[in-house]
Amino acid sequence: MAPLLACFSRAASRTLAVSAALAVLLATANAHEHHEDKIPEGEAVSPDPIDSVLWAHILVQLTAWGVLFPTGMVLGIVRSAWHVPVQTLASALAILGYILGHSHKGRQFTSNAHAHFAPWLMLMVVVQVVLGVYLKLHLERGINGKIRRWVVMGHGVLGKIIPVAAWVQMLFGGIVSLGFCQGDHLGQCLAHFIMGSAFIGYGILLTILLLVGQMWLKRTNRSQEFFDSLIIAAWGCVNTFTEHRWGGPWVHNDLQHTTMGIIWWSAGLVGIWLSRDRHGRPKRNLIPGIVILLTGWAMSAHPQNLPLSTMVHSVFGYTLMSAGITRIIEISFILRDQNAVSEEGEDTNSFQYLPVFLLYASGFLFMGATEEQMQLLSDAGVTHVSYILILYSIAFLLFLFVNMLLRLYAMYAFPPSAKKPVEGGANGHLNGSALPNGHARIPDASDRQIRDAEEFELEGLMSEDDEPEAAKERH
Repeated sequence: MAPLLACFSRAASRTLAVSAALAVLLATANAHEHHEDKIPEGEAVSPDPIDSVLWAHILVQLTAWGVLFPTGMVLGIVRSAWHVPVQTLASALAILGYILGHSHKGRQFTSNAHAHFAPWLMLMVVVQVVLGVYLKLHLERGINGKIRRWVVMGHGVLGKIIPVAAWVQMLFGGIVSLGFCQGDHLGQCLAHFIMGSAFIGYGILLTILLLVGQMWLKRTNRSQEFFDSLIIAAWGCVNTFTEHRWGGPWVHNDLQHTTMGIIWWSAGLVGIWLSRDRHGRPKRNLIPGIVILLTGWAMSAHPQNLPLSTMVHSVFGYTLMSAGITRIIEISFILRDQNAVSEEGEDTNSFQYLPVFLLYASGFLFMGATEEQMQLLSDAGVTHVSYILILYSIAFLLFLFVNMLLRLYAMYAFPPSAKKPVEGGANGHLNGSALPNGHARIPDASDRQIRDAEEFELEGLMSEDDEPEAAKERH
């Protein structure tokens, strides 16, 4: 174990050195002078084009934060040996992208949320790396044994927060690059991006529950609608008191947004009540689907200033209405009020993917329908058909990526069980370790996967006294 610990110590030293270098980079970047001499009065960006360095910054950061960090998070949850290499690569690309973001020429930007949030996001990575190195050293004696549990918890929570924070930062980047959400446009801009992100987040949670969360729901002794209705009620309370500036006049769509909040918490309370039968057993209900349906209908009827905006909002409303209708059909006719297609919760009906995907599409349609975006596209002569198809394409790509991550998780978390005995041979039966021709069974990928996972989990946790006798003889 001594050579292994020494190896980990060297790795920790190198990682801490990288973290220190990153801290220096953050301080240097904060002191970097941002030129604003070409920005017209009253504007947020200069009319210059985005140069190649800034495009490189965008692509590198999308790869690091949008692909590698979420993949590394999943690999960390399942304790894969690939977790550290993937997160190391993601951190290196994040540092490169951070440097590129402060090295570009061309378009200039005023002080903005994207620039202010970047150091905090990088600080999260530094803290995550330090916590990961500490856990990798397997220090479990003395005070380390008491704080290790909290470090494990902090490392896990921070690892799951980073993808969410990265999503917010990517939205900030897109908004800032075009100079949107300034002045009077800020309120409706926040509403579109927050609500759109909420629909996408809801879709991701439903995808998780659909593919890998059915047994968890069974253990909680709650129906899925209990959690859905709880979130709907809480969100409705927030919307009821934030959509209108109280004390001022009712303007634009204030009344419609406020009444929408009222129906959310009203219906949410009903959904919570109906999520159990009179014996206290979990019970499915249609309330969340009805709320989604009514919200889509209300959104489709929003008055808009531009014909393009009217069409995009209409398609958004129809898409959200479809999500609600298909959710009702799924519960009533596909599942027949059951939690899942199979008792084990591993099988899914192809129809069940439809309401989930429509929530992704609804989110992107709503985020892409702000006043400034609609004006920009209208001036450029872009039709609503082309724009909506692009947004649906982005929704398909995110839906694909989430499904890929969940498949990766399921491969490790729910490995195929050992094969059942099959008939054959002289005695009519064979065990799982032999083949019909009498040869020994060659371990398949699932066997190696289970063995690798067990070795990874036990690595560094065994003392030299605990090593098997055969291993001691080899030493």
